[in-house]
Amino acid sequence: MAATSQQGAGSHRRSVLDGGLLLFRVDGVPVLLAPSWWIGSLVVVVLYAPLVGRLLPGASMTTSWLLAAAFAILLGLSVLAHELGHCLVALRLGIPVRRLRLFLLGGVSEVARTPRKPGQEGLVAAAGPIVSLGLGAFCAVLMLAVPSGGSAWLLVAECAVANFAVGVFNLLPGLPLDGGRMLRAGVWAITGKRANGTKAAVVGGGLVAFGLMVWALWGLAAGAEDRWLRLGVCVVTAWFVAMGASGELAAESRRSWPEGLALAQLIRPVLQLPAESPVADALAASAGRGVMLVRADGVAAGLLDETAAQRLAAESPLSPAELAAEPIRAETVLLASEPGEEIAERVRETPAWQFLVVDDEGRPAGVLRREDLRAAMSGHLPG
Repeated sequence: MAATSQQGAGSHRRSVLDGGLLLFRVDGVPVLLAPSWWIGSLVVVVLYAPLVGRLLPGASMTTSWLLAAAFAILLGLSVLAHELGHCLVALRLGIPVRRLRLFLLGGVSEVARTPRKPGQEGLVAAAGPIVSLGLGAFCAVLMLAVPSGGSAWLLVAECAVANFAVGVFNLLPGLPLDGGRMLRAGVWAITGKRANGTKAAVVGGGLVAFGLMVWALWGLAAGAEDRWLRLGVCVVTAWFVAMGASGELAAESRRSWPEGLALAQLIRPVLQLPAESPVADALAASAGRGVMLVRADGVAAGLLDETAAQRLAAESPLSPAELAAEPIRAETVLLASEPGEEIAERVRETPAWQFLVVDDEGRPAGVLRREDLRAAMSGHLPG
């Protein structure tokens, strides 16, 4: 166990470095600034600076560029506040979050597991837009207290626009946007199937991407003042939405439990042997079955790890099989009556290659191997 936890810590440190610059942590969750964020901000500054002169007549070129840079920073902070809303609500619901990352096209809170219930998904998804719209409303009220026509007023207005833009855009009903996740939660709650919600929200994502392109082309045809800013933002965002929706659909296909598949078709029979049995004998007895090793006091020592058992048997065939046992942990025990999708989710989240399946009385019912589940989820159902 110690070696495993150290390896996990090393992987975590690498992921932080790979994700970008570590800004700070929230409840242990790293907040990262990806290198691509600087590219996106530079594009916003270049496209927005010419508009400042129209919004603030008489502004110098220096002022225009400074206010454009301020808008890019405020937009980034708005996205950060939005993602923090997701992150904190997820943590309060007991959903672990790997990291929060700001990148070229916005931000993302990477949860470590899929929400178990549609209500959880809906709450986490709604948290971000609520934060954004709340900050936008606050800045809109603050505008009334700031003399209009000056740089300070424009900065407050920019903050209001940035938060309203982030909040409203993310409410659009298509994946991977928050509105799409809320739509998925609603369909999931009504039909009882997450896959149905994903399909509906993926269609919504396609419509959102199409709508963005129509709006951008309309701006070009009408000669809108912000047509080039609109075109650049819409093209990149439409691509992001389309790719995100496609990725969500692919992920759902890997997550969905095949229709008509019973867990009993996947689990292997479990054989109970004394923990002190010679490892060579335990290995020979396994023959496609799971082997649970039990000590003399009746306590399970673990499941036989065939790879470790083969190594041990090659060196010392009479050694106790317990030396090649994989401990049975709470997360590696599955209840036979659990819904298939929850079982698949548990297996994906847990770093183990075999799982003990028990009945409602806690008695061993069989062993589920990761490779068998993966084959079934890929369409290779048992004969």
